[in-house]
Amino acid sequence: MPTPPPTDPNAAEGATKSTGPDAPRRSLAVRVRRFIERPRVFALLLIAPALIFFFVWNIIPVLTLIGVSFYNYSMVTGMPPRYIGLGNYEDIVYSFRLWESFGRTLSWVVVTVGIETVLGIAIGILFWGSVRLPGRRLALTLLFTPMLMTPLAAGIFFRLMYEPSIGIINYVTRWAGLGTFSFLSDRSLAFAAVVFVDVWMWTPFMVLITLAALGSVPKAELEAAEVDRLPWWRRLVTVVLPHAKFILMIGILLRTIESFKTMDLVFNMTGGGPGTTTELVALTLWRRAFEAFNLGWSSALAFILLLMAIAFTSIFLFVLNLRRRQQEREASA
Repeated sequence: MPTPPPTDPNAAEGATKSTGPDAPRRSLAVRVRRFIERPRVFALLLIAPALIFFFVWNIIPVLTLIGVSFYNYSMVTGMPPRYIGLGNYEDIVYSFRLWESFGRTLSWVVVTVGIETVLGIAIGILFWGSVRLPGRRLALTLLFTPMLMTPLAAGIFFRLMYEPSIGIINYVTRWAGLGTFSFLSDRSLAFAAVVFVDVWMWTPFMVLITLAALGSVPKAELEAAEVDRLPWWRRLVTVVLPHAKFILMIGILLRTIESFKTMDLVFNMTGGGPGTTTELVALTLWRRAFEAFNLGWSSALAFILLLMAIAFTSIFLFVLNLRRRQQEREASA
């Protein structure tokens, strides 16, 4: 009589588990785990908190802003919001004072970003070429200090320095025999005085961007240029600039966007005065929203500024990528 095959206790136990009452729950857990372990699903789960944060704090407020811009919504009158279609946008288009503010803001952006870029590149090249200079680290630390200050603190600091009676700047001008200047109340000096403060604050940022850009230049090419005894200006044009210009352009783009949004520094120093000499478009927006409480008009202006910033950034990046593609095609050819 044949003997039955030996039974495996582990197999019997596994069969019991697979057919037990917890089997559906375990199979569901396995399916969920396999679903999560998919590359795309796992990547989406990793960025889900950031997407939720972006949706709650960016998308929803922007959609609300767009909706309010089509209403005559003033918190002063106490009347309920009234739908007026494109009425707020038409008012903005035909507002002469607002166009003056736009022109002043454009001048502000061009002057401040231009000066900060030139000074930042010059100072960055100076520190880049003086690696063995004694006290270089201390000088860089002190140089970056203005960038760490808030615009509110910097505005108060320089408003006291510009003060005609007790300010240190007027003390120096009187000592030099130049007299006393009302920097923040004189129409011919107020704009330049505020520009100087912004340049003082943000030139270190362009220095930092320049040092990062110069650090991306291959040392082999610099050594080859030194062996060929190229003049310093030819090294900058032919070796340094092709490698450093992308990072420099990103820095200029960031500063342009931030300069376009400047409000707190001007508000703290001059309040937009004397008259409207230093009133930028962001300050105009703030006044209509939080002084006149005209939320419909200010929402329309805010949405226009958002579109302008998006358009400028898109054009800037498109031109920058277009040049990079042309260079890659020339290099491959």
